[in-house]
Amino acid sequence: MSEITCKLLIIGGGPGGYICAIRAGQLGIDTVLVDKAKLGGTCLNIGCIPSKALIHAADEFHRLTNDSVKNMLGISVDNPKIDWAVAQEWKNGIVRKLNNGVAALLKRSNVRLIQGNARFSDGKTVHVQTDTGQQVIRAEKIVIATGSVPVEIPDLPFGGNIISSKEALSLTEIPKKLVIVGGGYIGLEIGTAFAKIGSKVTIVEASERILPQYDAELTQPVHARLLELGVHIMTKSLARGVVDGGQTLEVSLPDGGIEHLPADKILVTVGRKPLLDGWGLSEIRLDMEGRFVAIDEYCRTSMRDIYAIGDVTGEPMLAHRAMAQGHMVAELIAGEKRAWDQKVIPAVCFTDPEIVCVGLLPDEARKAGFDIQIGIFPFRANGRAMTMGREDGMIRIISRSDNHLVLGIQAVGAGISELSAVFVQAIEMGAVLEDVMNITFAHPTLSEAFSEAGMVSLGQALHV
Repeated sequence: MSEITCKLLIIGGGPGGYICAIRAGQLGIDTVLVDKAKLGGTCLNIGCIPSKALIHAADEFHRLTNDSVKNMLGISVDNPKIDWAVAQEWKNGIVRKLNNGVAALLKRSNVRLIQGNARFSDGKTVHVQTDTGQQVIRAEKIVIATGSVPVEIPDLPFGGNIISSKEALSLTEIPKKLVIVGGGYIGLEIGTAFAKIGSKVTIVEASERILPQYDAELTQPVHARLLELGVHIMTKSLARGVVDGGQTLEVSLPDGGIEHLPADKILVTVGRKPLLDGWGLSEIRLDMEGRFVAIDEYCRTSMRDIYAIGDVTGEPMLAHRAMAQGHMVAELIAGEKRAWDQKVIPAVCFTDPEIVCVGLLPDEARKAGFDIQIGIFPFRANGRAMTMGREDGMIRIISRSDNHLVLGIQAVGAGISELSAVFVQAIEMGAVLEDVMNITFAHPTLSEAFSEAGMVSLGQALHV
């Protein structure tokens, strides 16, 4: 058993952990990063990156297929096909390239990387089980960045035909019948992609509608697009378990009846939970907020010199939140004055069309006590959306009635995720409607709809 010491130990090499390590290394902090899996965590290896790669492949295939049938643009394409093995290897190549890039950045920042399973023995000491034995690490400060894992339903344990998003993104064959339990963003993103490449997809959602965290005005275009793609949506329905050796999902219907859904694969996407097991939480006894590790505005836990970042600390469980926290913590440890003062964290659903939410939704603003006004500009009145053949969607601005301060921005539309930065900047910089309205956006672009939504709010609409 060997022993090493360091100034900073980071447990977990996902987006939060590796960003924290790189920044700490840049600042001259003696840093060790421990992870039992590949660098990049869920996001890079089995989440954000591979899913967006396969979504893009599915989009391209569907576009060719749709053009060959409708010939709307005057483009003829004969019998397009998708080689799923090639698409998977392309996706895997992207992941490998990013893995290697993260490793190179850590090396350049003089971060020591240890692959193994880390477990606390006390607040300053961690034991790491590696392939060659056990390593003891004693650190002045420790960052917990262990991430999250899919939630498992007791009646639908993972295994065999019942899969999580991890397995769904690595399928070697396209399932003819794919049943998805959970109508949240993960299930809809994956389900949309498979529907576009030929799977018969059914979504089973317990709530009244898909994406229940958003209002119907945002989700309706997504619902309509899913139906257009042939996806069967069952709301107010509960998955009870499997029959026929796991080949059929039994579902309780809202009228009390039972329906049996044959499936090649059953994808369970009912959420994610913090990864709290396996790293010795019981040995250090941190304060908790529900199921998450409790932190303050500096990401400090209840134990001195132990920080926590990312999914293990609560909602929103998003990679970019973890990255921002990791960057901040590294600078705090280096002695800089930092605190978590972000006003908003953008959330994006990479469905078709995409959904972006920044700041408060209308009901949230009202519950917070604001008297609000709402401006909506539909993409059916936007020239760029028309030229893309995607007029479904809109941009919506929520602002205070008294001083016109922008409180929230939501949008739904094809490729609208790329405008999330503009929306975040507006709220972070304290923009009012007049600011938004007076920005000159390039024409023709989707971004013009943002300015036009501000005009609608102020009663100065030009194109609707």
